[in-house]
Amino acid sequence: MSDAIQTFTFSSTGLFRPRHIVSDSEGKLGELRVRRNRWGVIAGATYRPEKGEVLEFRRDPGLLRAQFSMWTADREWLSSSLRWSFFTRPVTIHTGTKPQTLLPLPGFRSGWKLMAPKTGEMARLHGSLLSSKSSIEVHRRMDFELVLFAYFLGTLTKCEFLFPGPVEHRVKESQASPSKSAG
Repeated sequence: MSDAIQTFTFSSTGLFRPRHIVSDSEGKLGELRVRRNRWGVIAGATYRPEKGEVLEFRRDPGLLRAQFSMWTADREWLSSSLRWSFFTRPVTIHTGTKPQTLLPLPGFRSGWKLMAPKTGEMARLHGSLLSSKSSIEVHRRMDFELVLFAYFLGTLTKCEFLFPGPVEHRVKESQASPSKSAG
């Protein structure tokens, strides 16, 4: 994994309607406010930057978890997410190009990683179940909106940090292609 080219920090306050302050090395970038419906289920969020365009996160109709979409204030679609069932942990994020995948970190570590289909890990979310602070290390050039959406989806499933993530299987180059033997 390469070194981080940029790091964003998030500090949250509030339990039922949390506010997340987003900052980088230069200071505060904006605030993400989460909304819940009358049953207590997260219905969406609004990101208000210090400068720039307001972003809306909305729960899409359906029964699946992590089924959200991200829109600008002018109703321009930016991204959507989908988790295929209650029993799978990866979340697929569609941005109009190739889909990225949000995966839990392997082992008993808390956090998530954002994976691109061909180039691998793009960003890593570090957090804790009990802490109000978390961070995202960006390893490849990507839009800030995607970083923010990955953070929002990662915070929705914070209690899944308790379960171990999948173990990564690596195949040595010498074992990558089995030799054909005549026999």
